[in-house]
Amino acid sequence: MSFIDRLNNAIDKKNSLLCIGLDPVRQQLPSIFQLKEQPLFEFSKYIIDLTQEYAMAFKPNSAFFEAVGASGIAQLQLTCDYVKERYPDTLVILDAKRGDIGNSNVGYINYAFDYLHADAITLHPYLGKESIDDFLKMKEIGVIVQCRNTNPGAIEIQGLPVQYNNTVMPLYQVIAYKAAHEWNANNNVLLVVGATNPQEVGIIRQITGDMTFLVPGIGAQGGELETTVKFGLNSQKRGLIINAGRSIIYAQNPVAEAMRLRDAINSFRM
Repeated sequence: MSFIDRLNNAIDKKNSLLCIGLDPVRQQLPSIFQLKEQPLFEFSKYIIDLTQEYAMAFKPNSAFFEAVGASGIAQLQLTCDYVKERYPDTLVILDAKRGDIGNSNVGYINYAFDYLHADAITLHPYLGKESIDDFLKMKEIGVIVQCRNTNPGAIEIQGLPVQYNNTVMPLYQVIAYKAAHEWNANNNVLLVVGATNPQEVGIIRQITGDMTFLVPGIGAQGGELETTVKFGLNSQKRGLIINAGRSIIYAQNPVAEAMRLRDAINSFRM
């Protein structure tokens, strides 16, 4: 089954566009987890069990696990395997922002899909199609390309005016066009499109048709939910993976926050 088919099945079974970002920082975990031998995994497992009913995907950020060395990598593998084994209808998106050339990409592919068994990975496109081509050939995995990110400094590069197809447009629009019309032969390309610029979500939707967006920026980063959903939905009322991390995993009641956000998103899908 293709990644897009598995993605849409997860959306329909969970009736949810919500993805929960797993960004565990040991010093910020509840004290009961800080004392455990594998604190990042134990906390992630706790959040997964509490919120899986409302989330169609979990997105562990490799950086938070890499930060503690070999033990962190092992805990990331345990986290990914836990989702795959306990909740097989829920996807694992590895937030790793990889993208290189040659044997480097082979190593990244082995890490993400042979070792961690992820369903999809985030990638940078700035080394050109060559840097993501090995991933594009894997029809069964999701290739999520950075397009328009949420950090204020992203506009420094992604907003640069570029002449393309006899038109001057921001670089992020060129990336969106290439992703949709030149790189997506296997229908496995998605884009990262932040919710902090909802008008741009609409522009990118016009460029890409029904392509799915991974949307960070809702929650702790203050993205505007209603406008983002209305501008971002595709023709099937899907097409969005809306990620929230800190606002859910560090909430006083993660279950209530996940349910609230899932229901709020769905209210704007009507």
